[in-house]
Amino acid sequence: MSETDNMTGDIVREKRPGLAKGLIFLVLLVLAVVAMLFGATLLRSVEGPKVAVNAPVPLTVSVRPVELTEAFTLQETYSGLAEARRTSQLGFSTGGRIEDIAVDVGDTVKAGQTLARLDTRGLRAQLVSAEAVVEEARAAHSLAMNTVGRQRRLSLQGHVSPQAVDEAEAQAGTALARVEAAKAQADILRVQIDLARITAPFDGVVTARTSDEGAIAGAGQPLLQLVETGHLEARIGLPAATAARLQSGEAYDLSADTGTVEATLRSVTGVIDPNQRTVAAMFDIANSGELASGAVVRLSMARDIDEPGFWVPVKSLSTASRGLWTVYVAAPVNGGFKVEPRPVEMVHTDGERAFVRGPVTEGELIIIDGLQRVVPGMLVEPRDSQQAATVNGG
Repeated sequence: MSETDNMTGDIVREKRPGLAKGLIFLVLLVLAVVAMLFGATLLRSVEGPKVAVNAPVPLTVSVRPVELTEAFTLQETYSGLAEARRTSQLGFSTGGRIEDIAVDVGDTVKAGQTLARLDTRGLRAQLVSAEAVVEEARAAHSLAMNTVGRQRRLSLQGHVSPQAVDEAEAQAGTALARVEAAKAQADILRVQIDLARITAPFDGVVTARTSDEGAIAGAGQPLLQLVETGHLEARIGLPAATAARLQSGEAYDLSADTGTVEATLRSVTGVIDPNQRTVAAMFDIANSGELASGAVVRLSMARDIDEPGFWVPVKSLSTASRGLWTVYVAAPVNGGFKVEPRPVEMVHTDGERAFVRGPVTEGELIIIDGLQRVVPGMLVEPRDSQQAATVNGG
């Protein structure tokens, strides 16, 4: 290494902070600390640190006193349809051209009234021919009987043999059979002519029409639908235990959209529907003219539930584990009230309220609203919801 390099290294090692710089840094540090202390003194409250010395104000909650009961009556409603006892699809038993349809949809008809007819000119012509055959057969039979009479007289005189008498009687029997066959053929045509006319089997209203005059009707093809209006029946599905309480022949009130109708229980099937798990009860509706076919009817029945418990609003329940629910009680403590959870079991619910049972005593205050604002152990101020509603005019 050269002499120049040695001198450079010595110069570098000798460059260190001087005393003046150190004093300046120390003074700046002291000034910064003093400024921070001064600022903290200015920000400090004259009253000193605030410490909570008063208890928190209890939260006001709506409560309702518990009213225990050993049993309750449940009003159950079951729905069904009011339907016509008889509904028929009317058509012709034989095919042919439709000559006339005397009714339309919505028409009210009486039993025996003619509703539609086929063109029967061909059948009537065949009937005339068949009746002529009957007359011919009768004439042949009359001749055969006269022949039998003559043969019998000649046989008594010994002019003919018994064989001839037997042959005459056989021909007379054959002629009689031909008469009966001709009459039967004529009767068939008369029946066909009669079946070419549709008559109302009962009083009712026409609810459907599928063809018009001039169309060719097929054998058995539905042409009109007739719904009976004189008798309505209601089919209502009930639980088996409830259906067993009904008495055949007794009158029951069914409710409909048009009001209350009286119905008589005709029968209970006694067979549980595998899909609905209900038993069908059949009711005959007395004032069928006041109710339209297809209307919804309802049967209300009271059922006593022998379960101890109490009623609470559904909104006062919160879910718990293992199928239970929780209600919150405003329990008295040290002159005030605090929130205590109580597990309960739901026995029945009817929409807005529920019947529950659990470790709650008579008169305890159930918190019925604002459960999202309370926690167990929280201090609350109860307010009777019923009294508050009365004061406010509710």
